[in-house]
Amino acid sequence: MRAAETALELASEHRKRTVIRTDGGAGTDAHIRWLLARDYHVMMKGSANRRAKALAKRVRRWDPFADYWLGEVPAPVDYGRPVRVFIKRRLKKGQFLYSYYVSTLSLPCKGHFMARYNHRGGAEVEQFRSDKSGLQLEVRRKHNFYAQKGFILLADLAHNLLADFHHRALCGSRFEAYGLKRIVRDLLATSGNLVFEQGKLVQVELLSKKQFSKELALCLERYGSGR
Repeated sequence: MRAAETALELASEHRKRTVIRTDGGAGTDAHIRWLLARDYHVMMKGSANRRAKALAKRVRRWDPFADYWLGEVPAPVDYGRPVRVFIKRRLKKGQFLYSYYVSTLSLPCKGHFMARYNHRGGAEVEQFRSDKSGLQLEVRRKHNFYAQKGFILLADLAHNLLADFHHRALCGSRFEAYGLKRIVRDLLATSGNLVFEQGKLVQVELLSKKQFSKELALCLERYGSGR
């Protein structure tokens, strides 16, 4: 992290807007305290499995999300800053498995916290494999070097726009688990009309017979409103 701070020139005002997301391998109490003392936000999985099982006994309410349940408990230790601690419970081969997560973020519901955690870095899956299938990078090649360079830059822009669309429009919907390929193929390929007034998009009309059109319309409305 020290090397990253130096390379990225992360001053205190920048660290306050930076979220560190890691799996359990880095989620020790000491690591979390250090990051919080450096003004970072965190969305980290705790490294102590025994603690997760013990904390699960303190959960008063389990809320279902996808194929798991989430509960919330007070922080088991003093991290130096206020945090929220979530317990994840999932069923595997007839037994419950537990894990816990520490976060400083302010989000609407428990499901949003797990969605934010699941969006942590994973370039080999998110950027490369997903882009190859979702944006068809393998079949779209340009013989001219500058044309190929431009195509790659446009692909990066498309990736970021789709990631933003997924986060702002699809989180919490039935399409939350969709990757780039399904977003492009099943959602954005929906037939319809765009209505403009004075050069401004004012309405999106989707073909009602198209699968998912009704649910997608709600997602687009939320995306367009900026909520």
